[in-house]
Amino acid sequence: MAIDTISSLTTLGQASSDNSNIAGDFDAFLQILTTQLQNQNPLDPLDTNQFTQQLVQFAGVEQSIKQNENLEALIQMSAASTATAATSFIGKKVMIQSTVQTLEDGKAEWSYYSSGQATGATYTIRDEDGNTVWTETKDVRSGRNPYVWNGRDNDGNRVDDGDYSLTIEATDENGDTMQISVEVSVVIDGVDYSGNEPVLLVGDQGVPLSQVTAVLGV
Repeated sequence: MAIDTISSLTTLGQASSDNSNIAGDFDAFLQILTTQLQNQNPLDPLDTNQFTQQLVQFAGVEQSIKQNENLEALIQMSAASTATAATSFIGKKVMIQSTVQTLEDGKAEWSYYSSGQATGATYTIRDEDGNTVWTETKDVRSGRNPYVWNGRDNDGNRVDDGDYSLTIEATDENGDTMQISVEVSVVIDGVDYSGNEPVLLVGDQGVPLSQVTAVLGV
């Protein structure tokens, strides 16, 4: 899979443009102020406090724009670093947050991650239309654990290959609902840089970096 040219990293410009504008305005302000001082009425001189305050305001605006320039530079450096790091995922097997897995040759495998243990959790597998094809009750173990389905429905019949989703419902010892993350392993084929965030490619499907939960290796 070819990697697109990095196009989402924008060049600095807004703060630099603003700084150029404020510099021009400041020069104009100084010229006007100088002209006023040269032509002021000796009997009614200009209020020095007023134009001193204006000078301070200009200086404050200029400082804020400088801070924005530095912030833009940091953001661009961070984006470039993230884009570069994304290429290291190519060819790697990773875990991503997804309930959907493809059943092939009578086998589909998920992983789930739980921060605690539970007894009598309900595992439900549904087809692409949302119909329940398999359900069972078994314990949930703490940490990351595999879950393998043999591709048979509740009547023991083999179902067609395709995409199926897994959900796990469990409660803790206090009866509160547990948050269980369902994951699948995929191999990254490439990286798409066309958006604001690099997107990992699995075939023709995009996977945001934020959905990667673990890197399993080559």
